[in-house]
Amino acid sequence: MSKIVAVTACPTGVAHTIMAAEALKKVGLSMGHSVEVETQGAEGAKDVLSRQAIDEADVVIIAADIHVDPFRFQNKYMHAVSTSDAIRKTKEVISTALKEAEDFSSPMASSGTDGGRKYIVGVTSCPTGIAHTFMAAEALRKAAESLGYEVKIETQGSVGAKNVLTEEDIARADAVVIAADAFVDLKRFAGKSLYETGTKDALRDGEQVIKSALAAVPSVHKDLAGQVDELKKERSAARTGPYRHLMTGVSYMLPVVVAGGLLIALAFAFGGIYAGDKEGTLGWALMQIGGAGAFSLFVPVLGAFIAYSIAQRPGITPGIVGGLLATNVGAGFLGGIVAGFIAGYLTKFLNDKIKLPQNLQGLKPVLILPFLSTLVVGLLMIYVIGPPVKIALTSLSEWLQTMQGTSALALGLVLGAMMAFDMGGPVNKAAYTFGVGLLSAKIYGPMAAVMAAGMTPPLGLALAASLFKNRFTEDEHEASKAAFVLGISFITEGAIPFAARDPFRVIPCIMLGSAVTGAISMTMKCTLMVPHGGIFVLPIPNAVTGLIPYTVAIIVGTIITAGALFVAKKPITQES
Repeated sequence: MSKIVAVTACPTGVAHTIMAAEALKKVGLSMGHSVEVETQGAEGAKDVLSRQAIDEADVVIIAADIHVDPFRFQNKYMHAVSTSDAIRKTKEVISTALKEAEDFSSPMASSGTDGGRKYIVGVTSCPTGIAHTFMAAEALRKAAESLGYEVKIETQGSVGAKNVLTEEDIARADAVVIAADAFVDLKRFAGKSLYETGTKDALRDGEQVIKSALAAVPSVHKDLAGQVDELKKERSAARTGPYRHLMTGVSYMLPVVVAGGLLIALAFAFGGIYAGDKEGTLGWALMQIGGAGAFSLFVPVLGAFIAYSIAQRPGITPGIVGGLLATNVGAGFLGGIVAGFIAGYLTKFLNDKIKLPQNLQGLKPVLILPFLSTLVVGLLMIYVIGPPVKIALTSLSEWLQTMQGTSALALGLVLGAMMAFDMGGPVNKAAYTFGVGLLSAKIYGPMAAVMAAGMTPPLGLALAASLFKNRFTEDEHEASKAAFVLGISFITEGAIPFAARDPFRVIPCIMLGSAVTGAISMTMKCTLMVPHGGIFVLPIPNAVTGLIPYTVAIIVGTIITAGALFVAKKPITQES
């Protein structure tokens, strides 16, 4: 008799989930096996498998039409099928799973050690991140241990990375194995002996794969763009709590704003400033798509995906309705943010607290949660939250629209300094979100200051490294080429590798240049309708107003940054 554990799951967690579970139990029992089944759906997991049951199991069957996190099964053979196959071909599914598990568990031929205790690290990945990912990881682990090596394997799939390799692990490693059928970023393994193959090769002959890795040529040095990508991913992974939820909403909202802004700019280019009034013209059509379409949606999208980040799928409906109501009552992007957080946390609370019989659980994600949370969020937005937020947003809009002289200068200085302070971190993102949010109120000046100020740090560093070569290392000279490209593309993170090496000199210098850039942009009343794109959006008609002073602001900020770096950084030969 074999011991089988299984997980069944479908989008609602009702019909197919339960039918597949019952089929596996009954057929498994008739075949003389012990079967325990956990069911999963939108309302959560039921009959959760214990750690003991998993440890004692001979095989794990995943019968699912949605993603199931496989991490707790990583030392077991997993056989993945759809719920319909589990229902219609139950006996075949069980027999195949047991046979494959038996083949997988057969002892590997050991060829002994090669006389040295080495440390092997690796990454395994397949498109779904379920069966082959963990099977390949286990095969490589066994192969390395049979050769007498120490080993650590990271697994990557649709739920992200597990057993993640640290910088210390990679630094210690004698070789790196990438056994993957999906994309794996290799930049962090620069300089290591690295061998790439598929999961099947790792399963068939793990020892040969590891030997090939030890014999491989070290990988190439990573460039600045690679460092920037890695640092951005690390920062994204480190974001937690409300900040992470807000940034999730902003990331989904951003393409809507970019598309809408470009279309409005094109409408002005084809139909002039009154393009929206000339019904039937191309300019009018573009204005309908960009203004009446995309721009009317970006606050609801913001609210929907803040709520989604908190409560997953059940949060989308109240989030999007709350965001739409925020737009309708005049609360704008501030109201959309508030609506998103209320919708998310309220839906999560209701999902945790409402308990229903098993046969009614399917009503929760499709009826009860959307109805109750949308009702509460809608009433709050109309009667409680919307009015005061509208007053606050109106006051802010009126102040920004009447800013002149000293007040515009001060705001530009603050926004510019914020953009350079942490180069893509929370302070930078706060300034950026402020600028993007004001686009819904048709206030475009802060957005212009924010983008210009975000471009100058990497541009200023690239210029300084080119002009003052004795103040930068050879690596920084090489990196300055990539920093220039990142700068003109409005990727402030291009300055991070320079700042990481010398933060107390670099950060004040880039803040100074960005603050001046933001101040010039605001004082000269430059505006920007598109929240991204760097210099590549500048040639688009009407995307930027005051193009010449805007360009001057970026150039002046870049020069000031480079000059400040010349003063602050000493020649390398004179540094202790």
